Amino acid sequence: MTSLYHNVISGGILIGVIYALIALGLTIIFGVMRLVNFAHGEMVVIGMYAGYALWSATGLPPWTLAPVAALLLFAMGYLLQKAIINAFIDRPQHAQFILFIALALIITGLHLLFFGPDPRPIQIAESMQSYAIGSIRLDVVRTQAALMAIGLIGLLMLFLKYSTLGASIRAAADNLIGAQVIGIRVRRVYAVTAGIGMACAGAAGALIAPLFDAQPFLATDFTLIAFIIVIVGGLGSLMGALVGGVMIGVAEALAALTVSPALKTVFSYALLVLVLLLRPNGIFGEPERS
Repeated sequence: MTSLYHNVISGGILIGVIYALIALGLTIIFGVMRLVNFAHGEMVVIGMYAGYALWSATGLPPWTLAPVAALLLFAMGYLLQKAIINAFIDRPQHAQFILFIALALIITGLHLLFFGPDPRPIQIAESMQSYAIGSIRLDVVRTQAALMAIGLIGLLMLFLKYSTLGASIRAAADNLIGAQVIGIRVRRVYAVTAGIGMACAGAAGALIAPLFDAQPFLATDFTLIAFIIVIVGGLGSLMGALVGGVMIGVAEALAALTVSPALKTVFSYALLVLVLLLRPNGIFGEPERS
């Protein structure tokens, strides 16, 4: 029984790391632009379809396709920000909400138009294989996806910490007026930030495609998961997104084992409520700046 729980928790951690990559994309956009992207789950589904299409065309392992999906979504996010979203930065929040909900509906409609409502599975031999570490068995596909997700998260954090553009992004997030005063091109920073946020979603989508068959109506689930994670971890906190993702992954895995797979999301919401009661700003969140 102990071995079973160890396996379940290990699997929850692996899927939680991928959840964290999804949430990172949402939290970095909010942290810099104070925008809530209600179309974030749709970006994940675009990544899933991109992973499926690339796998169908090349036969390469799905985890190796995540950087390609990330580049595709980066370009999409950059162009969307420059062409449309920048015009809504200074508008009331309800206008921003309507914009992203409209984008979500358009993207879902395009998915239905081009791919139809039927699931698109990625079927590979590794789906039935596992790694053995003592008494713990790790699913091969989840392990490969989680390792790639960790690598991408690490690269993102190094980029934000050590690159000039990363410093500009952090400056715009910390003090927008100060960033403008010292000559940072804030609109360009916003476009790059949107690209990075959506690239995270796209990469996570490609990584999760072998685990959840690609279909248009998964987007809402991923959007809700991302919101739960960033609220639990703290809005705008990269470390909070990582910790929150792992917590949600483990909570869902244990709930599926001990109660019912159909009720696993209930435990995620229960964890959200508990965190909000004890730490309203999230585990790593800071009081909102005035």
